[in-house]
Amino acid sequence: QVQLVESGGGLVQAGGSLRLSCKFSGRTFSTYVMGWFRQAPGMEREFVAGITWGVSRTYYTDSVEGRFTISRDNVKNTVYLQMNSLKPEDTAVYYCAADPSFRTTVPITSHEYHYWGQGTQVTVSS
Repeated sequence: QVQLVESGGGLVQAGGSLRLSCKFSGRTFSTYVMGWFRQAPGMEREFVAGITWGVSRTYYTDSVEGRFTISRDNVKNTVYLQMNSLKPEDTAVYYCAADPSFRTTVPITSHEYHYWGQGTQVTVSS
């Protein structure tokens, strides 16, 4: 019954901003670690950002630190990724993922997330 649906992707120029949303349905959203991954053409899927339940600890990959912000709204069952100062190398399909393991730190490998959304395309032009 768990389902994740991403939205908010699009085409922007370098230096612009986008906010991605991921709506979660099924079970208890507030107990899940939520993460964002991305996959560029010809590349492996990589971790971007994650946020825990409860205290809402966050973790970012080095390439987006200071530019991206992950947040969650447990009332709306939604996770957000605010992306500022976008670069062409940020171009990828962005995926929302959920980990039901009650971890208090953010896992950064894809196999640790049980549920995935369908992805939303982000394209940054130069």
